[in-house]
Amino acid sequence: INHMIINLRNSTIFSEIVRDLLHSVAWLEVTKIKLPLEEKSLVENSTRPFRLQKLTFREAFFTDQTISRAIVLLKEITSLRVFEAINCVLEGKGKWDTTEIARSGPSFVETIMIIKVMIQNFHLFFDLEGMESQINQLKRLTIASSNVFMVPCNLARNFLSLLYLDFHDNLLVNNRLGETICNGSWPSLQTLNLSQNSLKSLEETAKYTARLPKLNNLDISQNNFGEIPDSCEWPEFLKYLNLSGTQIRKVTNCIPQTLEVLDVSGNNLKEFALELPALKELYLARNQLKSLPGAAPIPNLVALSVRRNKLNSFSKEEFESFKRMELLDASDNNFMCSCEFLSFIQHEAGLAQVLVGWPDKYVCDSPLAVRGAWVGAVHLSLMECHRTLVVSLICVLVFLVILLLVAVGYKYHLVWYLRMTWAWLQAKRKPKRAPPKDVCYDAFVSYSENDSEWVENTMVRELEQACPPFRLCLHKRDFVPGKWIVDNIIDSIEKSRKTLFVLSEHFVQSEWCKYELDFSHFRLFDENNDAAILVLLEPIQSKAIPKRFCKLRKIMNTKTYLEWPAGEEQQQVFWENLKGALKS
Repeated sequence: INHMIINLRNSTIFSEIVRDLLHSVAWLEVTKIKLPLEEKSLVENSTRPFRLQKLTFREAFFTDQTISRAIVLLKEITSLRVFEAINCVLEGKGKWDTTEIARSGPSFVETIMIIKVMIQNFHLFFDLEGMESQINQLKRLTIASSNVFMVPCNLARNFLSLLYLDFHDNLLVNNRLGETICNGSWPSLQTLNLSQNSLKSLEETAKYTARLPKLNNLDISQNNFGEIPDSCEWPEFLKYLNLSGTQIRKVTNCIPQTLEVLDVSGNNLKEFALELPALKELYLARNQLKSLPGAAPIPNLVALSVRRNKLNSFSKEEFESFKRMELLDASDNNFMCSCEFLSFIQHEAGLAQVLVGWPDKYVCDSPLAVRGAWVGAVHLSLMECHRTLVVSLICVLVFLVILLLVAVGYKYHLVWYLRMTWAWLQAKRKPKRAPPKDVCYDAFVSYSENDSEWVENTMVRELEQACPPFRLCLHKRDFVPGKWIVDNIIDSIEKSRKTLFVLSEHFVQSEWCKYELDFSHFRLFDENNDAAILVLLEPIQSKAIPKRFCKLRKIMNTKTYLEWPAGEEQQQVFWENLKGALKS
């Protein structure tokens, strides 16, 4: 049997039970026993070798007398190597029969574990003087949660073979630590656990532990140091140091350069920039770090934990700067799932094998659309990943569309159509025909500036000096100064009985002639009357007229127009016909 648990309320048969199990059980656990004062040997009539290697008392009750006798009797079990007492009660002050214990010979037990042992009036407990001969072969000692506040120096110096000492969750303080770790004490000690005590000064703690020449593993976590000095004296060969949960807000050169493993989790650190060339493992969980520590000061780092910090992301360059990284725990951080970060995390070869807790413990905190999603499962859109590029492309496309519209508008005279529409809207606001009393002119003359010499010097003289004279409206002479030119055109046509268009190649190319013709399209041609008179100053081919003058082309194809002749005889006939048209 490897492990037997006996709830032994009948304590009188304890010795018989032990004798029965010496050869068959490797680990015997006895619970809820009130240990009797045994007289008989536990190995009476038993032959060696024994199999029992480990004995555990759980929720047992001891007195000074019973424990003294038990120590003597248990030495007879030469195979016993481990002794445990868990949640037990010791009634006494440590006044043990050390003379009888010493006379009984050395103990074969190598490991003692005492956890949550209740000792009433523990502050009156004796210093166990006389027990020195029983502890010099002990290799591992744990006394936890048992109100230990010091170990006498004389006793500590006799733990000659002790390699492992665990005093976690006790009442050790700095001003008594010098007695517990005095010069020459614990000469072989390699691992020391002083976590969850009442140590306040890191400098003093380091100084006392420096008295342990072979110490390489030190756990002083869960002590309230708060401040950390700039320099400290440590054991020469210290490799592992646990300073987690000690309320330090920064790390200084107090941390020894010899370390291979450093744990400063659960503090208030905002950065880590120590140069530790031998460091292989660094634990920075539950701090305030916003980025990975620099790789240059810790070139041999193999494992790094930055779990539950304020890390938003880390880059490919930061990760690859750790040349020997095998394990990285960056879980439980609020990651900002940017495109660059996602691309690196999801596509970096072998990263999933390095990240501890991947993928469950790596969750996006932003953007809001992917909050709560696994980093490995998020895929952002092209717009989110390449916003600048997409915006640039959109701007280029918009510019090209505008450029295309301008080109199309220019080719197909879009601006002209817009202007014509505006003129039409302006005309629509006015009545269809001005009242007779508002008609001031016989004709409004629309002509190109390039034809002004013929109009002003020939036609105007001929018509305005006729008998009776005709009253003509010319833009140079009769437009109202300061008035919008389009309004001038509209009003002038409205106040004239006829509109006389002097057509030529120059007329077709004139912007303002276009406006005047536009308005006449809407106001005159649409009324199906003869208010418009066309005069061809020079021959114009119908196909030479722009397509946008569709009604002009139609009228020239369907209605008679006056053509200015070259000969004088024909010119007289021209003037007569023109005057007749104006009078009609």
